[in-house]
Amino acid sequence: MHCPSRRLLSLALLAALLVTVAAPPAAAAPAVKIKNAELFETSLEVARQALDQYGVYDDKEQQKRINDIGYRVAQESGFTDFPFTFHAIGMPEPNAFALPGGHIFVTRGMLELGLDDDMLANLLGHEVAHVVLDHHAKMQRRATLLQILGQALLVGVLIGAGGSDSSYDPRDPVGNAGRSSQRGDMIQGAAAASVILPELLLRSFSRDHEDEADEEGQRWAAGAGFDPDGANRLFALMQARIPQSKRYGYWATHPFFDERVRSGEARAELLRTLQAKPADDFRLRTQATLLTWQQGVQVSGEDEYHKEPGLISRATSLFLEDEALAVWPQGAAAERIRLAKLQRLREAELSQQALERDYGKLIRAYLEQEEEVRALTPETPFLARLGEEKRSLQAQVEDLYPKARAILEEGVFETPFLERFLSNWPEASEVPRVALLLGDANARLDHQPDAVRYYLRTLETAAESGEASRAARGLKVLAPVLDNLSALQRLALQRNDDELAALAETRLGDKVEHFDDVDNGADYLDRFPDGPHAAAVGERMNLLADKLYAEVLLYQAIGDHVKAVERINKILTYAPLSPAADLLRDRAVLEA
Repeated sequence: MHCPSRRLLSLALLAALLVTVAAPPAAAAPAVKIKNAELFETSLEVARQALDQYGVYDDKEQQKRINDIGYRVAQESGFTDFPFTFHAIGMPEPNAFALPGGHIFVTRGMLELGLDDDMLANLLGHEVAHVVLDHHAKMQRRATLLQILGQALLVGVLIGAGGSDSSYDPRDPVGNAGRSSQRGDMIQGAAAASVILPELLLRSFSRDHEDEADEEGQRWAAGAGFDPDGANRLFALMQARIPQSKRYGYWATHPFFDERVRSGEARAELLRTLQAKPADDFRLRTQATLLTWQQGVQVSGEDEYHKEPGLISRATSLFLEDEALAVWPQGAAAERIRLAKLQRLREAELSQQALERDYGKLIRAYLEQEEEVRALTPETPFLARLGEEKRSLQAQVEDLYPKARAILEEGVFETPFLERFLSNWPEASEVPRVALLLGDANARLDHQPDAVRYYLRTLETAAESGEASRAARGLKVLAPVLDNLSALQRLALQRNDDELAALAETRLGDKVEHFDDVDNGADYLDRFPDGPHAAAVGERMNLLADKLYAEVLLYQAIGDHVKAVERINKILTYAPLSPAADLLRDRAVLEA
């Protein structure tokens, strides 16, 4: 059972701790013990919430590259007060930021600029330096900025407490796009914290702090074997690819561009790139620090956040586990983490009745772990165990197939049975029929994206069949009334039916000018960032965000702060690059 009063108190302290606790840089020998437990716990929780809100950037090669480069650079700092962890986060704007407990973030938008290794090393070195030099505790107006954050947390939690049911999972505060009628309630203060935090924490860095971070970042990058001129090439790339505006992404949080370029050019001429040194031991010590922290505290049985010393939420404990695996993904500790994750998944699924189990999800998880481990340590005996458990699951699902097929033939089943059928037996001859049934069911329920997805699967798996003809008819009925922009774009791009593509394109051309929900536009831009209608969708998003901003002012004027915060969250979550979002951020600072 959730305890609202304790949750409100703990989340209020989340911001306050960043004001009251500061950790100076240290030059001591590497140690397992974290110097400032409270600050690390606070930073850890905010990092988890930020990734919950925006999602992990789903590019494993980029995440591996960030870790490989980041730990080589961080090792040069000699810093051991906090363990560094590096994250690729799914934010669209080009940026990078650090939390005071050692959590370093690089956004999807920054990575998509095409940074080479030297550029990335200097970027990560800059963020590492903000932590090592304790710039977060020295910022101007840090107290007032974090008080704003604390207020956002409190009001946001009140929204959630009033509207969410007991099944709310803090690990997924937003839920699946477009699927929940309580979406507005579920965008809580914790999520608002992760949206606002980078802007509020970083925008007040002084010119001296930015120059110090550039200098140390370049020096550590050179010491780790990277070209210090990568900093200047990074600036040149960003200057060419993104608007140089103090309101935009990196420029908003890392100002003083011209001065930094001149200083960086001068330093690059004096610095010498040293021979690269492996960071294996440093990474292993970092992993040990994270696991010692995780195992040395009691884990709550509930998924809510508690601030009492020595007690963390289950969600945060699992997040620590994920961080430890990313730090050093091979060896005994990594294999224990992998196995524990698989066993939790397996136990949860096998506790269901046989025909309610998603064996397909389980088998895919085992295949993914096998692939990762084989690439890292192909000789490890751990692969044999993974293979044995996977084969056991495959045997079980094969034995279950005749029974599932008989139920399908009887025609008495519910939609979840059909979804599991596709997952468990994706190559079965019944797949086109099952996908068609799911398309029909989702069309009746007005779940438009799912209806389109299942109908298209029927077309793709049995193009000349009767099921495919029925799926095509269903899509042609849907296309003229579809509201979901992503679903329309997918239909317009498919090549199985030219008439269907034309219908979808006509509808899409009209909808991009008239859609009414910012989350609809945000979903389109996320799925089709270079789509043919991306510019028009972006313009419409700005208009909708302006409308929401006007509603914020109205509700604030009449004292309805709950509705005001709901609209603030919508703007910052779905239209973070809009002029309305800039106005919100500027007002927050001016009114502090």
